[in-house]
Amino acid sequence: MTRAKRYAVAASGQWTDEEDGRRRLPAGEVHAWEPGRNETVCGLSLSRSQLGRFPHVNWPDVFPESGGAADRVRRVCRRCARVAGRRGADARPRWHRVDPRP
Repeated sequence: MTRAKRYAVAASGQWTDEEDGRRRLPAGEVHAWEPGRNETVCGLSLSRSQLGRFPHVNWPDVFPESGGAADRVRRVCRRCARVAGRRGADARPRWHRVDPRP
């Protein structure tokens, strides 16, 4: 049984939330990132692209509908959203075949 991948966030900017105990949060353009790797899911190098790492912020939290860390996110990378998904790890697949052909 394979374990679902958990993606963190890499972003072009950051801000500090004073109400949440001075927590560092992503801002600007955000990308999905697997901790332990030096590139985003869409293939951008973190250092060459000057992206900051946010290992404490989960990928689903950067979407406005989540109500999480999306306050100052301006753009979500479409390629990363396609690979990592726009939903949580426990969500059902988008479709499944009901009556497969023999």
